[in-house]
Amino acid sequence: MSAELAFEARDVSKTYGERRALDGVSLRVERGEMIALIGPSGSGKSTLLRALIGLAPIDPGPGRIEALGLPVQAGGRVSDDIRGVRARIGFIFQQFNLVGRLTLFSNAMVGALARTPGWRGLLGIWPTEEKARAMAALARMGVAEYAGQRAATLSGGQQQRGAIARTLVQGAEAILADEPVASLDPVSARRVMEALQELNRKDGMAVVITLHHVDYALRYCRRIVALQAGRVVYDGPVAGLDRKLLIEVYGPEIEDALFEGVSE
Repeated sequence: MSAELAFEARDVSKTYGERRALDGVSLRVERGEMIALIGPSGSGKSTLLRALIGLAPIDPGPGRIEALGLPVQAGGRVSDDIRGVRARIGFIFQQFNLVGRLTLFSNAMVGALARTPGWRGLLGIWPTEEKARAMAALARMGVAEYAGQRAATLSGGQQQRGAIARTLVQGAEAILADEPVASLDPVSARRVMEALQELNRKDGMAVVITLHHVDYALRYCRRIVALQAGRVVYDGPVAGLDRKLLIEVYGPEIEDALFEGVSE
């Protein structure tokens, strides 16, 4: 795997029962890219994202996945060192994956667990430099004022930005985001997308994000990968994603609003 690649999947398949969620998918993501995975429900985009970090074991066979130059899985077996790989990659979930009874600060500090002795994390006795790092991450995401509030009392957008802050505390070198704005209102969704875009542009992080909203993909990402029935049907720049291709991907019933800003 090239040192310039953040992720590489080669001939990856994934089967659930009789359904082929991924069918010979290959994908190369360079460091510094921000890529949207789009496609209808059941197209395989979330399965692919989870496979990139070993959360979805792929089928036995020729398929293999690497991340940041390290093996993630191959031949249907997840790498023995997967914890070391995951420590370098931030994963953003649709439902935030925060502990509701803990403060936003404590949730952000979870990102430091890999560098902190277990007893310190258990007792909440964090090194001063780690606490400063967490507050800086929350401030960067615009939610530092809510650091002392329980996560469950915050809005969805505030929780999601807290989840992104956690990846900063973690020291992630790349981010995978699975429908991070699906449950958010338009204003909160925009703030979350802008936060991910900033990490991509200012920090040079590779960001791979699954999206139901094609307009967000067009607005914030430079490269689009469209999946249909477990196969990649388009992989290229935003400019190449035209009306005809979208109809092929989503079907003729797609709403006209989906085409806003899309070229003929």
